Amino acid sequence: MSAKTVCILGGTGFVGQHLLGRLGRAGWHCLVPTRRPHRHRELKLLEQLTLEPVTALDRVTLDELLPGCTAVVNLIGILNEDGRSTFERVHVELVRELTAAATAAGVPRLIQMSALNADAERGASAYLRSKGAGEALAHRAEGLQVTSVRPSVIFGRGDSFFNRFASLLELTPGVFPLACPQARFAPVWVGDVCEAIARALEDPQTIGQRYDLCGPRVFSLEELVAQTAHWIGRRRLLIGLNDRASRWQAELFERLPGKPFTMDNYHSMQIPSTCGKHAGLLELGIHPSDIETIVPTYLR
Repeated sequence: MSAKTVCILGGTGFVGQHLLGRLGRAGWHCLVPTRRPHRHRELKLLEQLTLEPVTALDRVTLDELLPGCTAVVNLIGILNEDGRSTFERVHVELVRELTAAATAAGVPRLIQMSALNADAERGASAYLRSKGAGEALAHRAEGLQVTSVRPSVIFGRGDSFFNRFASLLELTPGVFPLACPQARFAPVWVGDVCEAIARALEDPQTIGQRYDLCGPRVFSLEELVAQTAHWIGRRRLLIGLNDRASRWQAELFERLPGKPFTMDNYHSMQIPSTCGKHAGLLELGIHPSDIETIVPTYLR
C-alpha cells in the first residue's frame, strides 16, 4: 500500500464519491470496501483507488481491511431504519467494531461523520441519539486520534435533498403540501465537507475536535423548496402544514415503500440544523459556498 492509505467506509456513496477525488489529488491511496463493485466501475477510472469487494461490513472484514492503512474515514449512515439496517447497528455497533479493528491494526487516525445536534442522551430523535452515541464511542477509543465532522444537510451534484424535492415538485401538480415548513437548515456544500475532512486528515491540531459544518446562510424548509421550484421552472403553490398535519403526514408516509418521511425525521426537524457560534468551516480556513452558486448548475 501507499505510504498514505485511507480506508473510506461509505466511499461509494454521495459524499464518498466526492471525497475520493479530493483525497486522490492530495496523494492519498483510497481503499473502498463495497458489496457491489459492479455498480461502481466508473470509480476505477480514478487514480490511487482500490475497490475492495466485501460480503459484509463487520469486525472480521474490518480486521482484514485495515492493516497497512494510515487512516480511516467513516461516512456510513442511514436516515431511516429498514429491516436489519437499524440506527443501533449502523451508527453505534459498526463504530464499536471499527474502532476495535483500527486499534488492533495500529491505524492511528479516524475521521467520523456525525451530524449536527447529535447527542446520545438529549438528541431529539433516535437518529440523532444514535449518531451521538457513535460519535462518543469514536472519541473514547484508546489509541485512536479522532476528529468528528457534524454537517447540516449536505448539497451537491447527486444529493438526496434538492434533487429529491425537485423530483417531487415535478410529479406534484399545482399544490405541494409541505410538512415542517419552518424547520431551519444551513445547507453545506459537499465540496466544503470533503475539504474539511481532507484538512482534518493532514492537520494534527484537529485531533480530538468536533466540527459543526454549515453553509453561510440559514433557510426555512419552505424557502428551500420554493427556491428549488424556481430553479427547475415549476410554479407550485406550497401549503405549509401545521404541526398536527405534519405529524399526520409523517405517520402516513413512514408506512409507504422507501419511507419518504417518518416520525423520526419529524422529531429531527424540530431542532434547527444550524451552527450558531461554532462555524467549523471557518475554523478550518474554509469559506463556505452558497446554494445560489452551486445548486442551479445541477438542477437545471
